[in-house]
Amino acid sequence: MEAFFVATGVVALAEMGDKTQLLSLVLAARFRKPWPIVLGIFAATVLNHALAGAVGNWVTHFLGPTVLRWILGGSFIAMALWMLIPDKLDEDELPKSSHFGVFGTTAIAFFLAEMGDKTQIATVMLAARYVDAYVWVVVGTTLGMMLANAPVVWLGERIVRRVPIKLVHSISAVIFLVLGVAALIDWG
Repeated sequence: MEAFFVATGVVALAEMGDKTQLLSLVLAARFRKPWPIVLGIFAATVLNHALAGAVGNWVTHFLGPTVLRWILGGSFIAMALWMLIPDKLDEDELPKSSHFGVFGTTAIAFFLAEMGDKTQIATVMLAARYVDAYVWVVVGTTLGMMLANAPVVWLGERIVRRVPIKLVHSISAVIFLVLGVAALIDWG
């Protein structure tokens, strides 16, 4: 259960102010249909994080415990630094209306926006760290994404304006730093 709680908390915090959260806001404003948007986010996240978790789990079978410990420790520390850099959503990343409908447009746009994003990389690292809890990592990271993005779809800018993004990013950075140092000091 540790994997589930860590994954949920880390991703929920990391997602605050992230470009996929900004994408959620844009989708809500553009389509004004919250349920298909939330379901599209959920479907894209489950698929993306299941694949990312599988990569993290797979990597553990090819690296020795010492190499893996150093890679994970360094990766978590790098993620801590990355959390301090604000995300922006580029105009070319914004979804256009398509024949896929609101759900399909959301799922495709969200899946693509999540590629190489902080939360996807965090999912890879968490799945490698909690190798025996792959399912709990994916469920936790998906829940974290939903906790950060679904309220934005329903409440829009009201929620984004009230959340101190810099503070949340600083807290996330500290958590990633602690995970990195813990991985380097003691694997267990």
